[in-house]
Amino acid sequence: MALTVASVNSTPQTILVVEDDQAIAGAIVARLQSEGFLTEVASDGLQAVELCLRRRPDLMVLDVMLPGIDGYEVCRRVQAVHPVPVLMLTARHDENDLLVGLGVGADDYLTKPFSPRELVARIRALLRRVERGAATPVAAAVIRAGEVCLNPLDRRVTRAGAAVELTRTEFDLMVYLADRPQRVFTREQLLAAVWDWPDAAATRTVDSHVKALRRKLGAGIVRTVHGVGYAAGGTS
Repeated sequence: MALTVASVNSTPQTILVVEDDQAIAGAIVARLQSEGFLTEVASDGLQAVELCLRRRPDLMVLDVMLPGIDGYEVCRRVQAVHPVPVLMLTARHDENDLLVGLGVGADDYLTKPFSPRELVARIRALLRRVERGAATPVAAAVIRAGEVCLNPLDRRVTRAGAAVELTRTEFDLMVYLADRPQRVFTREQLLAAVWDWPDAAATRTVDSHVKALRRKLGAGIVRTVHGVGYAAGGTS
């Protein structure tokens, strides 16, 4: 039987669930605990910030619509002090809302309604990416795409010498493309390689992250190959 992500480590990983709807929060917590995770729960934005900074969870499942301060502000405040992987939950389907979430530091998002199975799979995939990033070889070379430089060792990014803040997933996506400048990848291939989530139904996630990269690094940093997918650009 395959081991869960939580059981691979000596201690179970902790997930902070931030959701003001008690029924939804209870269902998420019950599923996560059944999968071997430890859980903490916050029902409003200010409590979420306090709890996240105090307990230092391994990952935060964060609803956008919250009492007090919304999920965007929660994410912004937490990431400024103690960066943590964030899976954002949103009932909105507007692309601009999704880009706002990615812009303040969310690594991935799910649109309500979603299945508990999909939620757990996304959490596990994100935790695997975190572990994979921590295991980056010390000798990893700086990767360049035009005026953009990506350093896999310290995960720093500059554009024309100026520092740029990318989320964990944006960085991984940009490195994957820039390190293979002659290749064109389908959305499904990128989901499998970067997100560790080979589900064709989630291709909109790739599009949202590409738009976020273009907004931060320049419109030409990722090329759209119509009818196929994306490739590294390198112009701005």
